[in-house]
Amino acid sequence: MRVDTSMPQGHPATPHPAEGEHDRELCDNVRPAAWQNPRPRDPYHLLVIGAGPAGLVAARGAAALGAKVALIEHHLLGGDCLNYGCVPSKTLIRSSRLYAEMRNAINFGVRPPVGIEVDFPLAMERVRRIRARISRVDSAERLAAQGIDVFFGTARFTSGDSVDVDGTRLRFKKAMVAAGSRSMLPSIPGLAAAGYLTNESVFDLTELPESLLVIGGGPVGCELAQAFARFGTRTVIVHDTPLFLPKEERDAAQMVSEALARDGVEIHLNTKVIKVRADGNRKCVDMLNDGSAATTGVAQILTGIGRVPAVGGLNLEAAGIAYDDTHGIRVDDFLRTTNPRIYAAGDVCLAHQFTDTADASARIVVQNALWLGRKRISALTIPWCTYTDPEVAHVGIYVRQARERGIPVKTFTVPMHDVDRAIADGEEHGFVKIHVREGTDRILGATVVARHAGEMINGISLAMVAGIGLRTVARVIHTYPTQANAIKMAADAYTRSRLTPWLRWLLRRWVSR
Repeated sequence: MRVDTSMPQGHPATPHPAEGEHDRELCDNVRPAAWQNPRPRDPYHLLVIGAGPAGLVAARGAAALGAKVALIEHHLLGGDCLNYGCVPSKTLIRSSRLYAEMRNAINFGVRPPVGIEVDFPLAMERVRRIRARISRVDSAERLAAQGIDVFFGTARFTSGDSVDVDGTRLRFKKAMVAAGSRSMLPSIPGLAAAGYLTNESVFDLTELPESLLVIGGGPVGCELAQAFARFGTRTVIVHDTPLFLPKEERDAAQMVSEALARDGVEIHLNTKVIKVRADGNRKCVDMLNDGSAATTGVAQILTGIGRVPAVGGLNLEAAGIAYDDTHGIRVDDFLRTTNPRIYAAGDVCLAHQFTDTADASARIVVQNALWLGRKRISALTIPWCTYTDPEVAHVGIYVRQARERGIPVKTFTVPMHDVDRAIADGEEHGFVKIHVREGTDRILGATVVARHAGEMINGISLAMVAGIGLRTVARVIHTYPTQANAIKMAADAYTRSRLTPWLRWLLRRWVSR
């Protein structure tokens, strides 16, 4: 799929339509209308560009150490995670899940409520309420009270040790760029003219669309397609490869596809959107699959094909910082840019564009920039999760990667339909799959597909970071019944695999003596 990389950077001047009390509270916290930028106290020990997860963590961490810190944000404090990503999407997903559970109540021995009526405006009001509540933690006033100089405006490097913020010059000893990322937009004829939604605008909806076409079967596309289908929207998803979630293992991706189908999503794999045109209040979408053309009409189109680093407008050349539009800012293993004074963290420079990775990378920068540390980004063990139902979580390497590196692998798999708690919960779709280096109990990676996979993967991540092998995991008592007991079951399978025929014969002789 061709991608439009020429779209302007940034966001609209108005953060959110401040029509209700929750939107007003959000704006008061993340972009106060009456905010006056402070008088510079330069040179700053650490100047941070971007107040998303990475920028906030770095600014707070440096200020707590007594450093003079400037934090510059051109749009909204909290970044995409708070305003357009993790917080609103997971809030909306939870509401949609409840509607699905009500419809399927008979599976739990409960009669479904009579006349289930979807109130989408009420669900969106909850999204705004929760977003406003969480924004209090990262409010401009709270950051200022922690000793951070908060500047709202557009940052542009003017030299290797200075930045201009809307006419005010700030000098620094060290700096960190955490400008984040922006939605990747497909270059499809007629799409811009017909109009479309991205993850940055979909949460401004107040009315449920009658129909929705989602372009892209990555994490964002799959999550929101399932959510809107559960609200009752006729939902179509178009993906240009044979399976959703192309980075995940095939059986995990297949389970997501089956889950979307169960929720009524109309699935078009190996299909490209080739043209869009407006027809009154509807959008006509032309699709092509293996030479066969088809057209469908929908009320809304949502693009979810991924994100690209937000490197435009920073004048990185003036600071001697190397970058490109696709991969973002070039950094070494210590997160230094080609200017040794300046570091980068989060989506603007990393392949793993996750909030937790942004947080971890910012902590590395604080240590390396201010304390002459030598922490490496490559040393991190990074888990991630796609929050469909069931969820898909992964940590470490995949089998295909191990084979490419010539690493022999043995895999232990436990289907969730063999886990007592999953059966009791009626949540049997999925599995726990743990990969070890053959001949050892060292965990190389794991994939979990389950209702609570995002919670379950953390235990495996802990074991990997701590160097705990499956043999030790098998000795850990897990509470019963829990779905995470599937991890212990996989560890028990490893223990049984160690019983060679000779050892079994020896044990039989011992017990029968």
